[in-house]
Amino acid sequence: MEIIAIANQKGGVGKTTTAVNLTASLAAKRKRVLLIDLDPQGNATSGTGIDKNDLELTIADVLLDDVSLQDATVMSPAGFDVIGANRELAGMDVTLMGQTNSHELLQTAMTNLVEAQSSSKEGPYDYVIMDCAPSLNLLTINALVATDGVIIPMQCEYYALEGLADLSQTIERLTELNPKLYIRGVVRTLFDARNTLARDVSAELEAHFGDIMYKTHIPRNIRLAEAPAHGLPVIAYERWSKGARAYQKLAAEVIKQSR
Repeated sequence: MEIIAIANQKGGVGKTTTAVNLTASLAAKRKRVLLIDLDPQGNATSGTGIDKNDLELTIADVLLDDVSLQDATVMSPAGFDVIGANRELAGMDVTLMGQTNSHELLQTAMTNLVEAQSSSKEGPYDYVIMDCAPSLNLLTINALVATDGVIIPMQCEYYALEGLADLSQTIERLTELNPKLYIRGVVRTLFDARNTLARDVSAELEAHFGDIMYKTHIPRNIRLAEAPAHGLPVIAYERWSKGARAYQKLAAEVIKQSR
């Protein structure tokens, strides 16, 4: 079971879009995948067709009340497992701050999930994808402590470069808590090859990150923007759109890394 956090403290870079559509594309390739929504906005939850306000159990219950991940799991209409989030996550930093080892709560839950699935008929998930909030809060730190690797969605603009430098430093510091933590890859999102600045920033990224840059570029695509309003990943909304094909290519790259 590979645990992947989709993280970037800068908002509007396509992080939730990447989490939902990478999960759906991996599932379409017959991988068993669990999507965990760690953002109080709950956009990844609603983007898979689940009503976040009707959930009996959410990731908040896992972190606060020792509910198991498997008990909080629901099957999405999109065909893969989801642990949802809603407003119950708001203010979680304040609630967790006083707890011992508050940064390890998700890691403990993930360890229990692995143990539970080792004896189940279905076996473990191939991938667990975690959608992090657009900030370096305690929820994001929980994800980075629990994960194997981080995928960073990156819009090719100047301010995004600064945010990426900050996130890289944070990941480096957190290796003290999670020695396995590393940047699995950087994916360029909302990419427009006609834009000179986007091409220049893309070249800078390739020069700095080299082999960990995914070759796939996620384009600006109207179908990617429309799909969440229908509660669908883009592969279910418009399978042959440019956005859907791009995320299928990205999923293939992620699977190739696993071999």
